[in-house]
Amino acid sequence: MKNSHVFLSVLHYPAVNKDKKWICTSFTTLDFHDIARPARTYELGAYYIVQPFEAQQYIIKEQIKYWTEGFGASFNPKRSQAGSIVKLSSSLTEVIEDIQKNFNKYPVLIATSAKRYENTISYKDMKEIIEKKENPFLILLGTGWGMPEELVKSCDYVLEPILGAGDYNHLSVRNAAAIILDRLFSPNR
Repeated sequence: MKNSHVFLSVLHYPAVNKDKKWICTSFTTLDFHDIARPARTYELGAYYIVQPFEAQQYIIKEQIKYWTEGFGASFNPKRSQAGSIVKLSSSLTEVIEDIQKNFNKYPVLIATSAKRYENTISYKDMKEIIEKKENPFLILLGTGWGMPEELVKSCDYVLEPILGAGDYNHLSVRNAAAIILDRLFSPNR
């Protein structure tokens, strides 16, 4: 696959609430397909769902199994293809270790945020760096009220915010994922 050196991760932990306190958010089944499908469309290496709670992991595992091995696989082969790139992890560290194991390199971490940081980069510049294929890349998407600021600041890059026509700026993680992937990987950009 063209972008098999690029990975996407939705972090249910760590996330923050509106008071900037660290929390763990709940998985929603919409995130499974609505992020897996664009990740597969743009030929990413994998889409990781980071969820530390065992009860939530059970739901995610069952959904993966249903769409890749169960009735869903034969009922809708396109969704099965998208589901086949979904991986479940207990932590961001586990995701990084999995990528590092396969590439013998630590992935370049790319945070996403609704605000600018010191290491903010444009989509055009990030696309050029990714296209060189010199490293594996991991794009991090936050849930809740986003990722902790400490995590965002520790990343190699932060993608510029997705801005709308006005001052409202609160996209769902599913919408943001599709826009980000299109901006980075569409051949029309």
